[in-house]
Amino acid sequence: MHEMSVALAVIDQVETAAAQTPDVTAVRSVRLRVGELAGVVPDSLAFCFELACAGTLLEGAELVTEPVPGRARCTPCAHEWAVGMPPSLTCPQCQGADVELISGRELRIADVRWEGGDPTHAATPEPFAEEC
Repeated sequence: MHEMSVALAVIDQVETAAAQTPDVTAVRSVRLRVGELAGVVPDSLAFCFELACAGTLLEGAELVTEPVPGRARCTPCAHEWAVGMPPSLTCPQCQGADVELISGRELRIADVRWEGGDPTHAATPEPFAEEC
């Protein structure tokens, strides 16, 4: 279940950001952008996140997942389309197979809400390396 490794990576990054902000007492919520092609099951991730947060600064934090649809662009004709699941990676306009995925593989911390600390300080969320 790689959702547990994703949950642990998110917790690690949020704890690191909170440690850089004085007086943070708790994390209330974490919002993740999860691409439909990222290979992550949101319900499984939520379950793993809740378990992994026990005993950390994030204990009791809400995990909000924001789905990002998969989209592709045909290199020859520049047509863009929603790839769907399972993904359709042949251009529906010219039937070309030279395509670029332009969205849907994201796995990014988009927002963190915490108590205490400087409310004007916001750590820039960086995507974390997670093989999907």
